[in-house]
Amino acid sequence: MKARVKWAEARTFIGTSGTGHNIVLGTGHDGAGTPGPSPMELLLIGTAGCSAYDVVSILQKQRQRIEDVDVEVDAERAETDPKVFTKIHLHFIVKGRGVSADKVERAISLSVDKYCSASAMMAALANVTHDFEVVDTE
Repeated sequence: MKARVKWAEARTFIGTSGTGHNIVLGTGHDGAGTPGPSPMELLLIGTAGCSAYDVVSILQKQRQRIEDVDVEVDAERAETDPKVFTKIHLHFIVKGRGVSADKVERAISLSVDKYCSASAMMAALANVTHDFEVVDTE
């Protein structure tokens, strides 16, 4: 797997994935808005995305009639450099028709504890927790 990051200007960088996708990232300066997510925000997005992929795949294989999966992430960081994440909480909102809460709980546990490499890496330094809610759309 490869990636590249190139400085564009001021506090703005262009990240390019090995598959050729670009993303603007950067931090604000002197009260200005940010040109894109910060690298630390990307880590949280990647963790949530990794687990969401797993959860959707597992639930689809179980023939659950899911219509939407949303993962909200809250995190805390250390106060001193390198300011790593110390706590990460993933809140899953699964919408669909007659979706089994037991199957959702099992899918999330399998993802976070076994399959998602991003959450496994984060768990090496941070306390990663999760919960969920199921919204029935029938």
